[in-house]
Amino acid sequence: MVTAVKLHLSPVDNSLVLKDRIYLELKRAITSINIYKDNDEHRLDKRQLSAELGVSRTPIREALCRLENEGFVNNIPRRGAFVARKTKKELIEMITVWAALESMAARLIIENASADEIASLRHMFANYDDDAVYAHIDEYSETNIRFHQALFNISHCDLLNKMTENLFIHMRSIRMRTISEDNRARRSIIDHIHIIEALENRDVELAERLTRQHTLNLAKHVEQFVEDLD
Repeated sequence: MVTAVKLHLSPVDNSLVLKDRIYLELKRAITSINIYKDNDEHRLDKRQLSAELGVSRTPIREALCRLENEGFVNNIPRRGAFVARKTKKELIEMITVWAALESMAARLIIENASADEIASLRHMFANYDDDAVYAHIDEYSETNIRFHQALFNISHCDLLNKMTENLFIHMRSIRMRTISEDNRARRSIIDHIHIIEALENRDVELAERLTRQHTLNLAKHVEQFVEDLD
């Protein structure tokens, strides 16, 4: 089913060139969508976007073309622009690449991050026990996303952050979709605590291995249980 997706847009930043402001705001809004929550195709209404941002459709089209080049949007002749979704095969490949990049982030955290920065990872999960996870699954899902973002942030490697930027919309959405399945939330907390302990102990090999395996487990789950992506 095709649905016209409603983007939550904010006023554009006047300090930037107009076309860049439009591009950045559309990108921010698109990457906030949970694109794997259901099977709907999320169509972008250029007329609506133009009205909400208060600009003509020309810079909207230019921004959507730019976002298509980055893999966020598919422009389909005679159908319109859609938020890009990946096939199951593509998604598993993407998760596998993310696992490799995140394990490198773990190594760099040990080299570059302060004790306080590593401690901040543990604080994220201070209020979650087995009962709290499933009682507040949406809140925990967001915490889970913030944890994985934080690993890249405190690695202090700009290139790694840039490399993962275009993967994030897909990783965020598939994690949100699957976190409540097959006891994954409870197991994710255990995995996170073990990863944090390895980082605190500055154990490079263990931190890399645990971080990589944690994300590869997501790929395995998608392979076995997620059937409606193609």
